[in-house]
Amino acid sequence: MRFQSLWNWYFHLPVIFRLILTIFFFMIIFGVIISFLEPENFPTIFEGIWWAFITGSTVGYGDYVPVTVAGKLAGIGMILAGGGLLTYYMATVSSQAVQREQKLSEGVVPFKNQDHIIIIGWNERARQIIEMIWNYRPREKVVLVDSSLKRINYRKEHIHFIKGNPTLDQTLNDANISSARCVIITSDPSRKEFQSDQLSILTTVAVRGLNQEVPIITEILMKDQIENAKRAGATSVIRSNDFMGTLFFHEIYRTKPIKPFDLILEQLSSQQYYEHELPENFEGSTFLECSSEYVKKDELLLGVIREDNIWINPPFHMKLQAGDRLIVLASLGK
Repeated sequence: MRFQSLWNWYFHLPVIFRLILTIFFFMIIFGVIISFLEPENFPTIFEGIWWAFITGSTVGYGDYVPVTVAGKLAGIGMILAGGGLLTYYMATVSSQAVQREQKLSEGVVPFKNQDHIIIIGWNERARQIIEMIWNYRPREKVVLVDSSLKRINYRKEHIHFIKGNPTLDQTLNDANISSARCVIITSDPSRKEFQSDQLSILTTVAVRGLNQEVPIITEILMKDQIENAKRAGATSVIRSNDFMGTLFFHEIYRTKPIKPFDLILEQLSSQQYYEHELPENFEGSTFLECSSEYVKKDELLLGVIREDNIWINPPFHMKLQAGDRLIVLASLGK
């Protein structure tokens, strides 16, 4: 009965583990046999097992060699049994490695790690976000969820891809939504604005339903849908149309257009906005005095958050109070 249980346990193991156990079994058996057949050439069982592994793997150092007929027959049996298994093991490992890489590229392998960033939707914005994360946070774990992509070169993109509908529990669970640190939901550029926003809101609802604590950053195209996104559970709502419209407006009425404008955007991409609690020693100080201290640290003080109000570039004589939060622009990684 015990043997039957052991046999069932063995056959329930993955193929790779069964191969390893079988190889070790044959190598040990033939190592013991050769040490008994030729004790002069193989003084210990360990030397016999060493010879079996080296010969079966076709390495063949030649430090231990059977010289008797019985020893050579044992060697033939070992090569036919253990050597074939070793070759099959190497082929199996290589095949499984290739298959796993294919599955990773096709987005069918669930993500098992924790404290990762999930980006939902593959578009130019998502690509830029991933590129910036790779440049400034190379150790960050990123999971991309998308239903339109057929496959992705995960080695090139440095991300874990999950293919599927992001509004479904199964897809989000494959992305390990319960252990995510942040979720970014981008708009679908292939849909009309209203449809794209409805999908983003529905995705926000699905994410919030599976993780009540994770911060959700949702991109919305229409101003009327911002409140709906917040009701759905979005922690932050970014309306990309507002940003682009503002850029166009300033370019139209700029006295002298900046020709290398793309270089300015590239420089901004290396900066990060931070919120800092007002240090106690700055309470009662003016915005100018506080700004001067941040300049010494190569940081730019942009504004102040006080209760529900935000002041960007406030008057320099504005007095700072306890409880204020400072909006600071600094290089990524500081």
